[in-house]
Amino acid sequence: MSAARRVATERATRLAVKSSPYHAAVNPCDAQDIPGPSTTRRRIREKREDVEHDEPEDLADRLPAAATKKRAKTKTTQTRSLVTITETKSRSPKKSKVIPQSLAVPHPAPERWKEAYDAIKEMRSRIPAPVDTMGCDQAQWKEQDPKNSRFATLISLMLSSQTKDEVTDAAVAKLRTAVGGSLSVDAVIAADETTISEAISKVGFWRRKTQYIKQAAQRLRDDFDSDVPKTVDELCSLPGVGPKMAFLALQVAWKLNLGIGVDVHVHRITNRLGWHRRPTKNPEETRLNLQSWLPKELHGEINHMLVGFGQTVCLPVGPKCDSCTLSSARLCPSAQTKKSTKRGSRDSVSTNSPAESDSRPKIEIEVENA
Repeated sequence: MSAARRVATERATRLAVKSSPYHAAVNPCDAQDIPGPSTTRRRIREKREDVEHDEPEDLADRLPAAATKKRAKTKTTQTRSLVTITETKSRSPKKSKVIPQSLAVPHPAPERWKEAYDAIKEMRSRIPAPVDTMGCDQAQWKEQDPKNSRFATLISLMLSSQTKDEVTDAAVAKLRTAVGGSLSVDAVIAADETTISEAISKVGFWRRKTQYIKQAAQRLRDDFDSDVPKTVDELCSLPGVGPKMAFLALQVAWKLNLGIGVDVHVHRITNRLGWHRRPTKNPEETRLNLQSWLPKELHGEINHMLVGFGQTVCLPVGPKCDSCTLSSARLCPSAQTKKSTKRGSRDSVSTNSPAESDSRPKIEIEVENA
């Protein structure tokens, strides 16, 4: 806009009436400029501002029905969005979920399971394992306060996931020292994440577990009086706590036998023993199957027994079947026995599986000595 036009728009025009020199009935008008802002533009601007700041009721009267309906719909959508955001912020980090405790149809007890159970128990009595001295049940003995003992057990279980017992035990001891000499809920809350991370940096997924420990400690203080809950569902509502940890925490911390803690060792060994009619796909399926037929008085000890057995004999890779009594007693269908031959030839491997032994052709080889 040019300067002349801008000046023109800032002036108001007034008409002045005067007498005509040619005819008395004619009254011509002269335009006179009045300095200052234009009253016409000011009036228009004020009117627009009034429209923009009118109440919704007044505006609805002036607008067409379709426009009013669209405006109302937009306002409702915005209100719902605000409510949704508010509800999301106030929502609990993790809701309590119900953990299934039984199958609709119980799993049948496998044949000769008691013989296999007793044989494993006998082997465990003479073969020490890392879980015997560095398991989750050992963390509680370094604490004096009962609440701290239960909390130390829970921390040990949270750190044990995807981690060997030796590493977990060292991490618990280092974390106890880092937070002031005692594992308490308040001490963990007061410690910063860097302190906790440095203490547990050797365990698997330590970054994620650092967050879980801080969040769980906060939940315990706010919702459970700084103590470990006494139900499976409440324990599983804590960040980083699953069914296995919950059942073991109840057994160790509260002496409550409410279910079987199934980890990778229990899952692997029970499938190798053929204790499941169909191989289970995950530890939860294994737990529900076992709980449906294994006597309840054995629920509390089977985890400790099979974990130690899996650490020393029934290894994930290269199980020591030749030193396992289950193999000679034909109690394990997955057992492998090695037969050594002459030097320079490969070892042959056979299994105790009836299906495999019956289907294979029998070959007899005679070796003549030179």
